[in-house]
Amino acid sequence: MNFEIKVIPIEKPEDMNCILGQSHFIKTVEDLSEVIAGSVPGVKFGLAFNEASGVALVRFAGNDPELVELAKKNAYEVGAGHFFIIFIKGAFPINVLNAIKSVQEVCNIYAASANPMQVIVAETDLGRAVLGVVDGVKPKGFEGVEHIKERKEILRKFGYKF
Repeated sequence: MNFEIKVIPIEKPEDMNCILGQSHFIKTVEDLSEVIAGSVPGVKFGLAFNEASGVALVRFAGNDPELVELAKKNAYEVGAGHFFIIFIKGAFPINVLNAIKSVQEVCNIYAASANPMQVIVAETDLGRAVLGVVDGVKPKGFEGVEHIKERKEILRKFGYKF
């Protein structure tokens, strides 16, 4: 059996947060929409899910047309069955991630980040599978005293620490 490894970049604005995952059922789109909207008042989002059988469509939902289109485009480019992608504004992944993980059809979360991302896929004659996600760049060194201070300040600025 032959296969090809491909690297698919996630195309998005530089500071846009997104969540990549795998699910297993057509009701994923509606269930994810409900938990995202219910997690953070006023959150803007778009999501897309690649159906893996039958008519094999990219299913989508959201409350921000621009984010929905971005999700549709990226899901289609990745092309792996049961893959989903969510773009959010007005919240961080930490605000919705546990709710997303609690959706009964969600199998896996690959990444949740605003970093540049690449999805590594294997393509066979049957379809595509996500092998992993490159999330940002490799480390450039170790944090020093000033970096520690900055890290703690940013957590307080965002309200995650007092």
